[in-house]
Amino acid sequence: MTETEQRQIVVEGADPRELYGPQEVYLEQIRTLHPRLKIVARGSSLKVFGPQPETERFATKMEGLVAYYLKYGHISREVVAQCFSGGPIAEEAPADKDVILYGNGGTIVRARTVNQRRLVQAYDKHDLLFAVGPAGSGKTYTAIALAVRALREKQVKRIILTRPAVEAGEKLGFLPGDMKDKLDPYLQPLYDALNDMIPPARLQKFMEEGTVQIAPLAYMRGRTLDNAFVILDEAQNTTLSQIKMFLTRMGRNAKFIVTGDVTQIDLPRREDSGLVRATETLAGVEGIAVVEFDKRDIVRHPLVKHIVEAFDRRARGEAPAEVNKHNQPIIE
Repeated sequence: MTETEQRQIVVEGADPRELYGPQEVYLEQIRTLHPRLKIVARGSSLKVFGPQPETERFATKMEGLVAYYLKYGHISREVVAQCFSGGPIAEEAPADKDVILYGNGGTIVRARTVNQRRLVQAYDKHDLLFAVGPAGSGKTYTAIALAVRALREKQVKRIILTRPAVEAGEKLGFLPGDMKDKLDPYLQPLYDALNDMIPPARLQKFMEEGTVQIAPLAYMRGRTLDNAFVILDEAQNTTLSQIKMFLTRMGRNAKFIVTGDVTQIDLPRREDSGLVRATETLAGVEGIAVVEFDKRDIVRHPLVKHIVEAFDRRARGEAPAEVNKHNQPIIE
């Protein structure tokens, strides 16, 4: 006679609401696939009653489902079916060297250009990276994807995203609200990227706990950032003293990525930009890499590439590009 047992499984690292699905649809699917077991869910704890061999198999399958979720950030009916019929699948998913992570709803976030791939590859070998290039080239988005992946894989304990609060034509004092309200417009692009990669409820929890922090650069002064993935965005608008202050915040087991576009400096004097001077000063230092993005990396609307090229020509004092009868640039 097969021995009946009660087994308790604690789901670690995964939000039970996402793992079980809306209205526990995935949990019901799991119960259907194991009709001989009684499965009771209480938050992150599962109590399983049934024949011992089957409870053991169930525990192994559940571990595989959790591992898949932690690695790829999503669950679906197909994933549940494959996991509970064919074994753990986190290691069996087809490898795609360009995939950085799976975002909300299974959306694939991948390195889409040569220099985005260079940034991903450099991340594995360097603790401090500079990603410098034009608007729309995916510098910040790729960096945030690497940060979210590092957090999921428990390489770091927190993500810290920061920007200098430098006016680009607007004055902070004239914006409505308290200081947070005044600063949020500067930080919104960082929120947008995070919202693509972390479910809203979990992102809100992470921010409340301090696991994900978004703050202006001035808030970094005096801190030591251990076990953290830290991104300084829009670094072209830092002064040399500010970027030095930021870089010297690096603590143990920390990864830093500095992104910026030297053609969009909003400081009163362009020559004061700390990004340009820092990359020149730190060139060749072991453990530091500089990845230069260019117009080929622009992944926004196709017109963005032409806009960047047109402004570059203007800055160089060149004539406008010739256009055809459809008002499109003639590319030789």
